[in-house]
Parts: sequence; structure tokens; C-alpha cells
Amino acid sequence: MVKLTTTGFVLCLLWMACKTTTPSPVVQQHLPRLDSMADMPQPLQIIDWYALARQFDSTAYNFNTTGPHWPLVWWDSSRHNFDQPVVGLYTAMDDQRQGPLHHKGIFHEALATMGATLGATLVGVDKSRQQGINYVAMLKNYFNRETGWDIMMNNTCPEVALLGGGYGRDWWYDVYPNVLFYGIYDHYPNMPGFDTLAHRIAEKFCAADSVLNGNYDHSFFDYAQMQPKDNQICKQQDAAAGHAYVLYAAYKKFGDPRYLQHAIKALQTLEQQPHNTNYEVLMPFGAYMAARLNAEQGQHFNVQKFMEWTFNGDPQCRQGWGVLTGNWNGIDISGIVGSTTDRGGYGFLMNTFDAAWPLVAMVRYDPSYAAAVGKWMLNASNAARFFYTQYMPDEHETIPEKAAITKGVIGYEGIIHTSSYPEYAHLKAPVAQGDGPQWAKGNPDVSQFSVYGSGHAGIFGSIIRTTTVPGILQLNLLATDFFREKAYPSYLYYNPYAEEKTVTINVGDQPVDIYNTITRQFIARKVKQAYNLVLPGRSPAVLVFTPPGGKVSKVGNRLLVNEVTVSF
Repeated sequence: MVKLTTTGFVLCLLWMACKTTTPSPVVQQHLPRLDSMADMPQPLQIIDWYALARQFDSTAYNFNTTGPHWPLVWWDSSRHNFDQPVVGLYTAMDDQRQGPLHHKGIFHEALATMGATLGATLVGVDKSRQQGINYVAMLKNYFNRETGWDIMMNNTCPEVALLGGGYGRDWWYDVYPNVLFYGIYDHYPNMPGFDTLAHRIAEKFCAADSVLNGNYDHSFFDYAQMQPKDNQICKQQDAAAGHAYVLYAAYKKFGDPRYLQHAIKALQTLEQQPHNTNYEVLMPFGAYMAARLNAEQGQHFNVQKFMEWTFNGDPQCRQGWGVLTGNWNGIDISGIVGSTTDRGGYGFLMNTFDAAWPLVAMVRYDPSYAAAVGKWMLNASNAARFFYTQYMPDEHETIPEKAAITKGVIGYEGIIHTSSYPEYAHLKAPVAQGDGPQWAKGNPDVSQFSVYGSGHAGIFGSIIRTTTVPGILQLNLLATDFFREKAYPSYLYYNPYAEEKTVTINVGDQPVDIYNTITRQFIARKVKQAYNLVLPGRSPAVLVFTPPGGKVSKVGNRLLVNEVTVSF
């Protein structure tokens, strides 16, 4: 019999404790704005966003679709920037600024065509060869080389710039088409000419960041003269988030360390702002970039600051811009994105879709926001259906009698608490409406139906799936995580109930091991087909399906299986 000294006994106990101790779960971050959102929004219905996005594409991109105000596409033969005809897509139904009979067919917006191209691509439509037409190649014409800007812009030329929609005067409108382009480029890397355009965009953004040198306090930037500019529009410091996103994507694609350096520098500039500068769509990309640069490049960005700036609705210039919360006359509208203050709140379809692009993918790099993003996405995906006339009760719509015109695929541009139109002032909140009639003289009431916003539905369609438990969603973390390294299928699940729930998950026919990045453990081995995931109340899980029996290793802050990163 071996006798242990006191020291030996203590060491033995410590060794046994180390052998049996399990990792502590990832502590979840708190976003105060989410506290006023319903745990279970009512009335609850998560529609099939994947099917809706595909239906939008097949209906909107059909030259033979008949009916009042259809078709929504036309040919533009002006051949600006590149010697090819392109297809235009209406911004709103029957927008009198657009179409083949107005302004020589030149006026169409990248927000619409690029958004619709990306949206369709995300739900499995090959837009490079759709019924004999290459819609992806046509996007090159938004690269404004004729003006010397040499970036993607919202229009193809200055000739129609003042008709509306932003061009060369409103910074986010000039930056965001490049963010959209890079998302599309990730899916069509072999499209002729795209490498060159992507490289030239990155060079412009790199040079612009050098000129700005830590000062993004401007209304826009002239990428031809390489000078910042100011006008009556808000100073848009969050353009730095768009620069960072594009430059980091370019770094991952081309490997030029200058792009990485300027991506970091741009985001540092935004982080150092003394107050919220959220303007339109770019701040959520700041949160994503902060999390990703922390995880992949060892940076120390304050992700919480970017998340609060995205959600809080307290920017100083774009007053109220953020994420709406509330239940209006029995209808939960929490989660939609827009003005939290305009006439009691005014959320927009495109902004709601597009916020999901960076925020869901962000959880892969920072799982401490899994619960926050899970709760927000449940509310947003539930409320977003009310933009569509078939889901919003007639008494909460401005033109319910025109519902058939949408063919079930075009939603209203926005949802507002109190209508901005005197003739609809009697409607009770929430009110589905759009700003189209205010954009141009003669725009009909149906221009409240937003083609440009509806085209982005594929973002939701690629991310959201329902599960066996109502209210518990499966969110695909890889769907919009562009220019990433190789990764295994990764999904976020969030239980909004107070009590524990068991969700049956289909993991496929091939065996997988399942790693939960929240508990930091493998929770199942060699599982195939169905797996029963037990979720404690108000808790998330982030599951990664890895090859069974794969070689597990740790390099720096990464856990790898067969040399593929599973968790940061």
C-alpha cells in the first residue's frame, strides 16, 4: 500500500479535478435594447423566406410577366462604362423616373439590381446564366470608370444622378454598392473582369483611407479627385465600416497586407468616435468586422460598442436610427431596422434584411452574442412578414386594395407607427406604407411597394430555417460570411422560452461529430440523421458539424478539426 504525503494528496486531488473539469460556457453579452423586445413575438409566424426569395426572382426577372405595372425589368442600351446592354430593375413599382420610356432607360439603381442578384444567388439561383442571360456580368456597368471614380456606384453615370437614390453626394450610397459587389464576387469568382474590378475598388478604398487619415467626418468622398466633401447631408463616419469590410475581403482574396492595415485603421477610426454615428446600413458591418478582426487577426476591438451603436437608436445626426422595439395594437414590430423616432417609429424592409447579413455571420467569430442575435433574429424574421400585404391585416395598410399587383413577392417599403400621408392618418399602428409617391411627381400610390427592398429577401432566405419547436430557429452562420476560410456547417439556435426545450435537428445522412462553441465541448459523436438538442431556457447553442473522429488540435486561439477552424 502506497502512503501519500499531504502534498502528494493535494496534487492528486488537483490532477483529478483537472481531468474532470469541463470548460465554462461562453458568457453571453447583454444588449439593453433587446430587453424591450418580446421573448416570443406575437402573433408568431415565421414564413418560408427561402421560397419567397426564389419566387421574387422568378417573377421579377421575367420579361413576360403580365399585369398592371409589370414587367419590372427592361433593357438599357446606353452602354455606360462597359460596351454591353444591361437590364434595369425598378426601385419601386411604376416609379415614373424609371423604365424604358423615361430618361432613355438609364435610371436604375445598384441597390436594386445588385441586391436582387445577391439575394437570388444566396438561395441557389445562378444569375450568371438565367434563361440565357448573364445578370452578374451586367453589374460591371455600375463600375464608374467613365467618371474616374473607379468604384461601384448606385447609378451607371452622372446623367441621372439627381433623379434620386444617391450618387456622388451621400457617402453610404457610394460605399454600399461595393459591399454588395464583393458579396456577389465571392459567389462568382471566375466572372471575367471581376478580379480586376475588385482589385481597383480595393486600391481606391485603400488610397481614400490614406487621404482621410483617421478623419471620416464628411458627407461623402470624391473618389476621382480623392478628396473628402461636405454638404447638407449628415457626416457619415460609419462609411469607415464599409471601407473596412471591402478592404478585408480584398485582403482575404488578394493577400495584400496594405488592405489589412487599412481595414484595421478604418475600423479604429470608427471605434474612436465619441458618440454613435450610425447612418443607414453600414454600422452592423462594423460589428462584424470588429468580431472577425479580433478572432482572425488578434485585434481588440470593442464589439459591444458597435452592437449598441447598431441597435440603440441614439446617433446624433441621423436621429433615432437603429432597431425598433414595441407592440403596436397587438402586433409585435420589434427587430425591424430604421428610425426609432420618425412619427413614432419607421422601419424599412431592405435595412432589416441587410442587417442580418453581418450580424448573424458575426456570431461565428464572437459566440458571446449568440443569445442577443438569436433573440433579435426571431423578432425581426417574425415582424418582417408584415411588410408584405398578404400577411399584414388590411386595416393596417395604405393600399390593401392593390395587393394583387404585388403578385405576393413585393413588400411595402416600410412599416410606420403613424402614416406620413394625411389621407391615411386614420389608420392605426402599425401602418405598412412606402415613400415612393414622394420621390417624383406623378409617382402612383403603388410605388409604395418596394422592389429594391424585396430583392434582398434572399439574405433572410439563406439564413433562416424553422425547427421542430415553434420560435426556435436554425440560423446558418456561413450563409453570408463571405471570403472566409474553409468551415464546417455552423448553426445558431436560440431558445426564447423560459423553460428547457428539446429540438430535433437533421444533421444529414453522413455521420458527424457535433461541437457546441457556447459550451466549448463536443456534445455528440458519430451522429447522423436526427439529433435531439436540449436547450436550456433563454439560452443559445452554436453547433458545428465536424467529420467524425477528426483530429482535434489547438493553434493560438483556434480549435481545429482536421486543420479546419471550428471555434475561435
